[in-house]
Amino acid sequence: MTSQEQAVVCQGLEYSFTHGRGRTTRAVDGIDLTVRTGEVFGLLGPNGAGKTTTIRAITTLLPAGAGMVRVFGHDAARRPMEVRRLLGYVPQQLSAEAGLTGRENVALFARVFDVPRAERARRVAQALAAVDLTDAADRMAATYSGGMVRRLELAQALVSAPRLLVLDEPTIGLDPIARTGVWERVDAVRRATGMTVLVTTHYMDEADRHCDRIALMDRGRIRALGTPAELKARVREEGRDEPTLDDVFRHFAGRDLADATEGDFGDVRRTRRTANRVG
Repeated sequence: MTSQEQAVVCQGLEYSFTHGRGRTTRAVDGIDLTVRTGEVFGLLGPNGAGKTTTIRAITTLLPAGAGMVRVFGHDAARRPMEVRRLLGYVPQQLSAEAGLTGRENVALFARVFDVPRAERARRVAQALAAVDLTDAADRMAATYSGGMVRRLELAQALVSAPRLLVLDEPTIGLDPIARTGVWERVDAVRRATGMTVLVTTHYMDEADRHCDRIALMDRGRIRALGTPAELKARVREEGRDEPTLDDVFRHFAGRDLADATEGDFGDVRRTRRTANRVG
């Protein structure tokens, strides 16, 4: 595969956190990972598996402790600004400002991502239209429903016309209709632009329906990699009739989904705060 066909390449990526009394936790433990240009790639696993740390290294929010990260051929450590110009990022935590209108929120991100001044108004309008928020654009974000807030954050990420869209739990706390609405907008933009999407989610039905390929992480390492059909076939070979992606998750993560959503206290607190604010 040529570098033009690779949106993201991680080689030997490691990251460790140091906490109380000098203790160290290896959050990402030497992973190798390639995301192909134009695909929807799911990075799945329980809380504490290392998914968000990996995403933060890819988006240059954390420096790689060891190894290499490239985004469309750009070294994330040596050329972080070039990498950031290629990205749109929707984090777990809410990033929309309730005291601004939808249009003002997206315009703020247009300035942050250095969209040329002469193009900002047009690009803001395009991003709002892409997520079906044109009619609500001049209302305060505080009046938006949970699904509208998540679509607004998607517009913020899309305003810079990113080649890579990174979604970290984009539908957390949303009802099924709102979840479907977010994915409909992502799929529409992807079809129109050829954008690459890297997503984490605990909703296995979303991953099964929307991801071209999936990597399942646990304890800082990649435990399985393939299309949803390939991963389910691997579990089927071991005796399960018509396995679901939930079965794949349990099999390769080695623990129940109930345990997988617990994580550490900080993960639980952040996830609950986001879910409560969204909806």
